[in-house]
Amino acid sequence: MVVGDARAGDHRVLLETERDELRAKLSELGFGDSGGLDYDLNFADSSQVTAERGEAEALATRLREQLDDVERALAKIADGTYGLCDSCGQPIATARLEAMPATHFCIACASKR
Repeated sequence: MVVGDARAGDHRVLLETERDELRAKLSELGFGDSGGLDYDLNFADSSQVTAERGEAEALATRLREQLDDVERALAKIADGTYGLCDSCGQPIATARLEAMPATHFCIACASKR
């Protein structure tokens, strides 16, 4: 494991907590394991339903992207590559990992994106 074992363990706990929170938020929005949202198609103001559905779907997309990043970071902890940049392979600064435990890029590579 690239990051010290104790520090990676701390990051694992943070990432697992974040994963659980993201899953709960997705579930609250109606985007849990069961699928998408359920709207009353007979609702009088269909434009309001459409707007709310669009907002919920946009938020769910962002939450899923964050969840994917968190799960990828947890997988990297499990396989011993946590803390290495996905782009250049160099170690990610400890301060960056502490600020953003799910990051996959060092600051140099992230700034190029």
